[in-house]
Formats: sequence, C-alpha cells, structure tokens
Amino acid sequence: MSRRKMIYEGKAKILYEGPEPGTLVQYFKDDATAFNAEKKDVIDGKGALNNRLSEFFMKGLMQIGVPTHFIKRLNMREQLIRQVEIIPLEVIVRNVAAGSISKRLGIEEGTQLPRPIVEFSYKDDALGDPLVPEEYIIAFGWASQQDLDDIVSLALRVNDFMSGVMMAVGIKLIDFKIEIGRVWDGDFQRLIVADEISPDSCRLWDVETGQKLDKDVFRRDLGNLADAYTEVARRLGVLPVNGPQPGKPTLVN
Repeated sequence: MSRRKMIYEGKAKILYEGPEPGTLVQYFKDDATAFNAEKKDVIDGKGALNNRLSEFFMKGLMQIGVPTHFIKRLNMREQLIRQVEIIPLEVIVRNVAAGSISKRLGIEEGTQLPRPIVEFSYKDDALGDPLVPEEYIIAFGWASQQDLDDIVSLALRVNDFMSGVMMAVGIKLIDFKIEIGRVWDGDFQRLIVADEISPDSCRLWDVETGQKLDKDVFRRDLGNLADAYTEVARRLGVLPVNGPQPGKPTLVN
C-alpha cells in the first residue's frame, strides 16, 4: 500500500488512487468508532467482514437496477470502486424508532414507525453531523430539488431490498444510512449509492430475540462486535456455516 497514493483517510476506510482514471481502491480498516470518534477501538477482522458484507449488498442492489460505485472486490480488505463526487449528506432511512430519533422525540426505542422516514444530516464531524431540512440543502447548493427527489427514491429502493434480504435471515432492518455520489457522463449527471453498506451503517436486530447485531454492540458495550458482524455474515452466507472463530475470519470466494 505504501507505493500507492492515498486520497483520503476516514474513520473506517482509506481511499487510494485506483489503477485506472476514474477509479479508487477502498480499504476497510479494523477501527471502530462511535459518538463522532469520541469512543475508539480496533476490532480484529472487522474490516474484512465489512468488505465482504458491503460487496454482498452492493452486488445485490446492482442486480435489481440500483446503481452503485462498486466495481469488484480485490482482496480481503479492498474493493475497486468508481470515483464519485460525494454529496455532503448522510441519507438516513428509519423503519423503527432507535437511537437519536428516540432521544429527540421521546419515542420508545423499538416502536414501529408508520412508514419509512428519510432524514438528511450534513456530513461534518466537527459539527456532529447535524440534521438538516431539505430547504437548507437546496439553499446552500448541496443538492437540487430534483436531486433530493432522486435520492429519496434511491434510499427507499435500498430500504426495500435490504429489509427483504435481512428479514429472510431472521434480522430486522431498524435503520441505515447511505451516502450518494454524482458521476458524470459528459453533461449528464447520475446519482449512485457510494461509500459502504455494512453493520457499521445499519441497525440490525434479531427478529426473535431483539439482539443487536450492529455497531450499537460497540456503542453500548453489549458484547463482542466481531461476533455480531460474523453472525450477520454467517446468516447471509458470506461465511461458511462451520466457519472460523470471530475476529480472525477466513472469507469465502
């Protein structure tokens, strides 16, 4: 990796210059963070699990016609992706009240929402990724009204896909966040799903027991994060049934 040019390093991933123009190599780190990186740890094997899980979800989305930045997995921790212009928003879809919406509105965690709710937050760790209304997004030029309509449509399609996939393996999709990127074909712009989709960016609860299988395990000190992510991967078939011990996963090709 030292021979490659690093483009960006975030809390959970590093982006390197890709082998061809318009591509990047996305490297998944073992770092776990919460509360805007106030809580940190290194979880052995987390990056490899998220690499494979994100590959699984991105491929599934592309199969149903949802465009993504994913090109192919390169190895245990790296993906080849399209270079995109990231819109500076986190797009949050909520099916069940949990986390910040429960705190903000006093809704009991676990309450089924009347319909999926789409929220936007401004991507800025220093500000705590504040929620922003559509009026702000348009006024500050982060996205147009047409962009927002398209983003909501994409987010709800992702929600339909993810909800079905997870329910089929006994997991309830509580909420998730995605990022959206712009790609240009001449003067024509397309919006595509970018960044990652993994237990880092979703809330996942076991349907029968309510056990949390996502980053809340780390946020709330509920157990071993690698165990939770490995369980998600095992149920989805990303790991073999009689696979390795959590923390040092051997992922199937």
